[in-house]
Amino acid sequence: MVWEPILWLIFSAMNLTLLVSNFYQFLGFSDLEGDHINPYELSSNVNYVIVPEYLLHAAFSILFLVTGHWIMFLVSLPPALYNLKLYLSQKHLIYVTEVFRVVNAEKKARLLKIGFYVVFFAIVIVRLMFSIVNAVFADDDSIHGFGFA
Repeated sequence: MVWEPILWLIFSAMNLTLLVSNFYQFLGFSDLEGDHINPYELSSNVNYVIVPEYLLHAAFSILFLVTGHWIMFLVSLPPALYNLKLYLSQKHLIYVTEVFRVVNAEKKARLLKIGFYVVFFAIVIVRLMFSIVNAVFADDDSIHGFGFA
């Protein structure tokens, strides 16, 4: 199908955005440990991007579900459920007064998410390449012959 490469291109853009968002948060926590940023700046920067990240990952997972990519949906489901658990228990925000107590745990969580998104990005790029090859070399007469026999 012709729309398949476009869909995988959208998936790769969403995944890259999630990867960059988590890397930005990880760098913020690393800067706090190195005393290059104060806790107020870190908490405001991280809290600014955390809810859009959760919403983007939810849209990412739902898009896999709607388009019928069941395996990819099931692979993307655990981080989405983890994000939902954090959001519903009100533990998704970073508080200025508690930031030094949770900095190591938050760095580890961001590092795990970065690892997940890097592996997932590789899978999405491979699927994008397969869909492009399939769209270019498909033996579908309705695409090339405009539906005429």
